[in-house]
Formats: sequence, structure tokens, C-alpha cells
Amino acid sequence: MKFTPEQHIELHGFNNLTKSLSFNMFDICYTRTKEEREAYIEYIDEQYSAERLTKILTHVADIIGAHVLNVAKQDYVPQGASVTILVSEGPVVEIPNGAYDESPGPLPDNVVLQLDKSHITVHTYPEFHPDEGISTFRADIDVSTCGEITPLKALNYLIHSFETDVMTIDYKVRGFTRDKEGNKLFIDHDISSIQNYIPENVKDQFDMVDINVYQENIFHTKCKLREFDLDNYLFGYTKDSLSPEEREEISERIQAEMEEIVSGVTLHSGTIFEEDDEELDN
Repeated sequence: MKFTPEQHIELHGFNNLTKSLSFNMFDICYTRTKEEREAYIEYIDEQYSAERLTKILTHVADIIGAHVLNVAKQDYVPQGASVTILVSEGPVVEIPNGAYDESPGPLPDNVVLQLDKSHITVHTYPEFHPDEGISTFRADIDVSTCGEITPLKALNYLIHSFETDVMTIDYKVRGFTRDKEGNKLFIDHDISSIQNYIPENVKDQFDMVDINVYQENIFHTKCKLREFDLDNYLFGYTKDSLSPEEREEISERIQAEMEEIVSGVTLHSGTIFEEDDEELDN
């Protein structure tokens, strides 16, 4: 069934559907010493401080047409940050047709639409492996709206706001609203894939897999960076300073980390890497 802006305007009452976007991104780095790990964590904490995350989420509020009611933000010790923004109804203006299309949103632009009780949150999780030299940074962003625009319109901007090696994206529509005849609507816009909200030039950079349950209005997309350049995963030096054996070993570790994150399964035993370490030391 195709939906039109006229159908959305002619609701029985307010749009009571809740649309929730969960965007999880991972940045991966190889840090071979304690000093490198600490420097990487310090860089991440500075790059994604509570102050900068607040600016990112405020732009998200602009994209989904929300008024910011309250901001709670916190930088944690030894690392990490959280921001929660409570938003409410924005000014009601003419609703552009693009609000309903499966298409990427702005970067950002001021799209003001009607919505009500909603929230936007982000939590960050810097982490490192004690033995294998892998450090990771994860950011979890959740955008929930009760209004006429899908939070997927903020996805394009969120992807461009973080340095991302792996992404997992979830979208779910919950509850129901009613049309003017009183019939229930369990979703108010057509959607076949989250990928349709991501620009082509971004999709070209990632291998993507969809897992969708259409009858439940649940959509899930996994993304892993397609091109691999070891220089992008070294902190404070380049691959030219490494031997061929070291380059191969570190590349295997990083790519194994990415595969495990995107699949959600432990694919490689740490003992394999410990044996490789002994060979490199010799």
C-alpha cells in the first residue's frame, strides 16, 4: 500500500506510532603498546566528548524537526561519554513529500515537522583487548520519534559524523495510529530497506546485508567497510615502518576483529595470535 501526504494529514488524531532508530558504529585501531592504547583512548575521548556529541544530537533534532526541551550530558572517567536529549513538538509547517520517501536525509538541513514526545541518546564505549593490540570505539545512538518523519532521515548525517569501520542499524515502528475512519495503521510510510536511506556514494564504501521482518515492521542492516588500508588502522605510525610479516599479522588481526563484530560471533581464538606473537618475537 502506497502512502501519500494527504493520508498522513487526515488522521483521526495525533500520529501515535513510535519510530525508533538504533545506530551502532565501531572504529577499530591497532595499538601495540600501553602508551599507544592510552593515546588512542585520549584521542577518542577528545574527538567524541560530551560537548561534541551534544552538537551532533542537536543537529539530529533539527533534521527530525524537534524542539530541544532538556539536555543531560556526562563525560566519564576513565573514558566514555553519554548525552540524552528530550525533544518535543516542533513548529508545524508544510510537510515536504521527501519526509515519506525512502531517501537519504540532509547533512543536515532544517526540516521542521510535527512530532511529540521523543528522545535522542548517545553512549560511547572505548575499549581495548589486554593482549592482542586491538582497540575499539563504539558509539550507540538511539532516535525515537512520535511524529510524521522517520528518524531514518537522520541516518545520513549520523554516518558522516563518525569514523566508521562497522555499522549495525536497526529500525522498528511500534504501536498504531488511526485514519479518519478509525482504521488502525501500524506503519505510515513504505519501507523496503534501511539501505534506501543511505546515499549511493556511502553504500559503495561498505558491504551490506539486510535482515528484515516486514510483517513486524522490523528492519536490520549490517555494514562493513569494503576497502582495507592498514595505514587507516595504525595509531602514530604507518605501515612502511613495519616488516612484511608484521603487516600481514596486524592486518589479519584487524580484519578478524571486524568480521567478529559484524557477525556477532567469535571466529578466532586468542591463542592463535599468542603463538603468532612468539614467532614474531623470534
